[in-house]
Amino acid sequence: MARREFLISKTWIQAVVLVVVCGFFVLGLLAYRTYVAHPPVPKQVVGPTGNVLFTGSDVSHGQQAFLNHGLMEYGSVFGHGAYLGPDYTADYLRREANIVRRIYGGSSPDAAVQKTIDDLRANRYSSKSGTLHFSAAQALAFRRLVPYYSSFFSDPKTDHGLKPDAITNRTQLRQMTAFFAWTAWAAAATRPGHNYSYTNNWPPEPRVDNQPTANVIVWSVLSLIALLGGVGLLFGAFGRWGGRLGWHGREQATLSFRAPDDVALTPAQRATAWFFFVMAALFLIQTLVGAAAQHYRADVSSFFGFDLAKVFPYNLMRTWHVQLAIFWVATSFVAAGIFLAPMVARREPRRQDKLAYGLLGALAVVVFGTLVGSYLAIHEVMKNASVTNWVGLQGFEYLDLARIWQILLTIGLVGWVYMLWRVLRRRLKGEYVGNMPWLFFLAACAIPAFYAVGLIARTDDNFTTTEFWRFWVVHLWVEDFLELFTTVMVAYMFVLLGVVREKVALTVVYLDIVLYSVGGVIGTMHHLYFSGESAEHMALGAFFSAAEVIPLTFLTVEAWSFLQLGAEQESRSSVPFPHRWAVLFLVAVGFWNFLGAGIFGFLINLPIVSYYEIGTALTANHGHAAMMGVYGMLALGLAMFCLRYLIPDEKWPEKWARICFWSTNIGLAWMCFATLLPLGISQLYKSVGSGYVEAREPSFLTDSLNNALEWLRLPGDLLFIVGGALPALYMAYLGIRHTVKNVTLGDDEGGILFTEIVQPAGIDTADDEEAAAARLV
Repeated sequence: MARREFLISKTWIQAVVLVVVCGFFVLGLLAYRTYVAHPPVPKQVVGPTGNVLFTGSDVSHGQQAFLNHGLMEYGSVFGHGAYLGPDYTADYLRREANIVRRIYGGSSPDAAVQKTIDDLRANRYSSKSGTLHFSAAQALAFRRLVPYYSSFFSDPKTDHGLKPDAITNRTQLRQMTAFFAWTAWAAAATRPGHNYSYTNNWPPEPRVDNQPTANVIVWSVLSLIALLGGVGLLFGAFGRWGGRLGWHGREQATLSFRAPDDVALTPAQRATAWFFFVMAALFLIQTLVGAAAQHYRADVSSFFGFDLAKVFPYNLMRTWHVQLAIFWVATSFVAAGIFLAPMVARREPRRQDKLAYGLLGALAVVVFGTLVGSYLAIHEVMKNASVTNWVGLQGFEYLDLARIWQILLTIGLVGWVYMLWRVLRRRLKGEYVGNMPWLFFLAACAIPAFYAVGLIARTDDNFTTTEFWRFWVVHLWVEDFLELFTTVMVAYMFVLLGVVREKVALTVVYLDIVLYSVGGVIGTMHHLYFSGESAEHMALGAFFSAAEVIPLTFLTVEAWSFLQLGAEQESRSSVPFPHRWAVLFLVAVGFWNFLGAGIFGFLINLPIVSYYEIGTALTANHGHAAMMGVYGMLALGLAMFCLRYLIPDEKWPEKWARICFWSTNIGLAWMCFATLLPLGISQLYKSVGSGYVEAREPSFLTDSLNNALEWLRLPGDLLFIVGGALPALYMAYLGIRHTVKNVTLGDDEGGILFTEIVQPAGIDTADDEEAAAARLV
């Protein structure tokens, strides 16, 4: 079989290779800088008389205890983590500074104030001996804070949202205090050769003279300039080449859509009905545990009269909430890939359905293992740190699952790629590597590859380096490569439906890759401004993360195009367009991508704003709007597309699809605009005006105004769960209850056909083989 040539200019491939290679080359340099410039963990920390206060091993074991007990899903370190508890870097630094100031004469004498600043900013670490020397005041502060944190975490009551006696091992409590002390030292001690600390003077703390650095201010300004210039260039390009860019339908084609009942499904496609049912079940559970976690912020001591923290403490609920979000979205993506692959290849090898059910079983094992393991770890059933790390809980935010489940999930994703290759291999042999089938396969390959990067992060490594690799998953995997796979799948859906030409779709895919990669690869560093990285991470992260907003403005154009395509399709077809709600979910993806990832994301990505707001409700606002608004809506849209063929036409619940769409979108908007955004602005104002520690204090978060904002979220959450998650589960149930009959497509059988395409006489379609494959013959 002759190989089909590349459908568009090879300049697109050159542009993609250039942008991606340059981006990852810079990331490689920044990885090197991470390892040579991170805050050192000393071999030992000694007092003025030479007595050892704690060792590097204590810091490492304290970090493991913090993570393995799920405390990164309770409070935060270096600003990263959860928001019910304090940021322990800022909290320890404030308490240490207060103790040191009292030792030097109290808050009134100027000499005591200046001596406290000089004492805590002095860097007495010796790289030759690996010893860090604490002053007498610092040493006394450490000794006094060990019993304070020990009392807090071993409290027999549940007033803080933790389980009773959350941590009772005295050695672990002392080691965890040592970990907090090390992070506070890195936040105050001057980085060698510079006039700011290892964390770029974060947190803002006047007691140690931590103020925004020149880098924080200058790169905030330059990132704004980059954004304005980039948006101008984008719209200039659309003004010049707009006819060649973006989604364009077949203006002269007459489409007659086949009724979904007339489309034959393969065994593996029918198996995806169970994937979508599991997806919807996980989605419902995730919303319920999320509501429980949110209730802690409204009333930390009681869940409508029930002491929930005894069984389901806040850190467990948030761990489940975050991990289930990843699981149910990934399940939808995996199922959609399995569903679309036979349509791309026009064949399906035998026993593909058996592999699909095996993959679903493996996913169930990972999900069940993660939920049970995290429960046992947080309830201290597992006493050994190594066992907890491997089968209980690693505890990194978004990578909470134990190492064994992380490895198995990676293997499962590799198995999914193998399943796609089995289906696509013949098609790939006949295609140029840059064409749509190859992009579909390569985008799928990137998903396990970049998720596996998270395995580099280990709980006993330097915390700064673990954060560097963790955000490769949080940012690169989610925001870049899931985005890439999303773009390719959406493009293929429109191509297979016959409503856009393959050349148009291919151009859009390459344009999106270039635009997303320009800012998205190096822009990963915007998460690491204050995590102990050097200033160049901030400079490059701020400048290039501004470029991330540029393609998101392009999505507003795409969203309008989706609506236009749907209207044009329906007007020309004798059969109603069957994917109204799938397309509307794609429109919602464009809206939330622009609002949640673009506006809300850029708001907190400016270094000067992030300096004061990191770890506040503004971060949560961006996270919810971007994760649920983009990937959650996309997961539901993919489910709608596939379920439309899995559910017989007479059983299709049009009403519930409509309710699901509007409830999820209105509920999410309510969540953001009624609670998270105003609460985040309130915290930002408090942080700038009074202090970062004050903005995170329970006394501030539970005052009358902020508590009212938390309760105001309740109607939106109820609408989201009852009107969004429950209808999604019901529709997925119909998919397994009434799955349409299938026709096995063996290696020698024909393709799956979606639409009739009738071109007017004289219109040349010889170059559009994908459309020809979709014709009904």
